[in-house]
Amino acid sequence: MNDFLRNLTTTQQIGALFVAMFGLLSLVTLYAFFQTLREARGTGVQDQAEHEAHQQEWRRFWSLLKTSWFMATVFWVGWALGDTVATVLFAIVAFFALREFITLSPTRRGDHRSLVLAFFVVLPLQFILVGTRKFDLFTVFIPVYVFLALPVASALANDPERFLERNAKLQWGIMVCVYGMSHVPALLLLDFPGYEGKGAFLVFFLVVVVQAGVIAQHLLGRRFPHKPVAPQVSQSFQWLSWASGVAVGGVAGVMLSFITPFKPGQALGMALLACLAGSLGHLVMKALKRDRGITSWGMQGQSVTGAGGLLDRVDALCFAAPVFFHSVRWYFGL
Repeated sequence: MNDFLRNLTTTQQIGALFVAMFGLLSLVTLYAFFQTLREARGTGVQDQAEHEAHQQEWRRFWSLLKTSWFMATVFWVGWALGDTVATVLFAIVAFFALREFITLSPTRRGDHRSLVLAFFVVLPLQFILVGTRKFDLFTVFIPVYVFLALPVASALANDPERFLERNAKLQWGIMVCVYGMSHVPALLLLDFPGYEGKGAFLVFFLVVVVQAGVIAQHLLGRRFPHKPVAPQVSQSFQWLSWASGVAVGGVAGVMLSFITPFKPGQALGMALLACLAGSLGHLVMKALKRDRGITSWGMQGQSVTGAGGLLDRVDALCFAAPVFFHSVRWYFGL
């Protein structure tokens, strides 16, 4: 089997990987679907309560599955249409994610110039830098130049009310939605010596280990509940389930090391880093939602994208991608 896979071209190997991924997702989705069709064991109050709890649990799992389907589809479309189209596709995802974030963050008239700059200047420039492989500049463009320029635009609007708070919200939205998301297509374009043209494997590796960690953390937290670490932010974030989820992501990374330029130990380290950043970033985004008094960036399925909480689906990735990208560049001297 291994000899057969090695003899395939890079395109065939990546295609086979996506076929296996969609096949596995289909099987899990079918299993989850049939679980939602289970009826209560009896008509008693306790039976009905257990049945409702069971259904509620599978509805939460169903939401995680939809996230996995969405991310797998985006990456498959991106890979199938080439590097340039993939970069544009992720730019569109970043645009709608930032729009969701800003829609739920009150702004004033004095912010309009900064918002125009963010959506129509900063975002396109960031992804142009990615597409042209100017990695040294793209890594500092937002945290240095943009973060200094945006407050200037706001100050020129002559509106000092809650100035620091308004600018901090906009900068935080750009950092998560644009800066974080731009590192995903950057992985596609990152050239390892002897690994050219296989950037899709790195993206696949990152997505799988982060999603595996998040799903394992969710399931273990529900199955073996412990005291929440930050109950006002998340009832499901518990140290034991979090550590177990990160460990599951690390194991997934070792198992996928054969599709990456990493040795098993390196794959374990990179996967653990990605899972740590992704899971903690997911917690941070939950805190932001609690601050805004919402349960979903899509406002219960009424998102500005019409897709129902796009930012909910990519928040962990927005934190994991920069950490993973810069760790890989630093460790391998790329």
